[in-house]
Amino acid sequence: MKQFVVYYRVSSKRQGDSGLGLAAQQRDVEIYLATYAETPFEVIGEFQDIESGAHDDRPALAQAIALAEKTGATLLVAKLDRLSRKVSFISALMDRKRLNLVVVSMPQADKFSLHIYAALAEQEREFISLRTQAALAPLKGTGKLGGNRGNIDAANAGARAVADAHASKVMDTIRPLRQAGLTLQQIANTLNSTKVTTSKGGLWYPTTVANILKRLEV
Repeated sequence: MKQFVVYYRVSSKRQGDSGLGLAAQQRDVEIYLATYAETPFEVIGEFQDIESGAHDDRPALAQAIALAEKTGATLLVAKLDRLSRKVSFISALMDRKRLNLVVVSMPQADKFSLHIYAALAEQEREFISLRTQAALAPLKGTGKLGGNRGNIDAANAGARAVADAHASKVMDTIRPLRQAGLTLQQIANTLNSTKVTTSKGGLWYPTTVANILKRLEV
């Protein structure tokens, strides 16, 4: 019989007490079990931490991993960021030979795909931070974004800086995919399926991937 260990994480006690976030994770796990799990199956343990995803020293997660490895059960999480927001921590989990892991929102993803997704998600969070800084930069000391030439130039320079920063980060993901023989369309599909947007927040197409590759000269 297929066995599962389920792990949930919410970011605050308020979320844990109210069920905010937790209910959505439970729903997604139930959908996975009803749709994708081999039958018969058994859930042999459920664990929950109330802790930020930036903190990796979580007792319930350690217990869930230990039980999954001891029994050979599959560890289920609703989303990858419920495990961690750090690609280094996700990578370490991928290296654990005895740990079987399924992210229910990506039921067909293997360990390689999950590693790529973790790296892209971390890059996107960094990009969002840069984008916010760039958007706020012209406002500093003025109280608002004015229409004079200086503010416009500053905003344009900020936008270029954000685009350059985004390109330099996503290059590290596109390069190995291209060198592995994936077509431009396949790379675009991978980026879109992992919900990584372009520097303007849009979808990836072969032409946008090609523009990044031109910078790489791959």
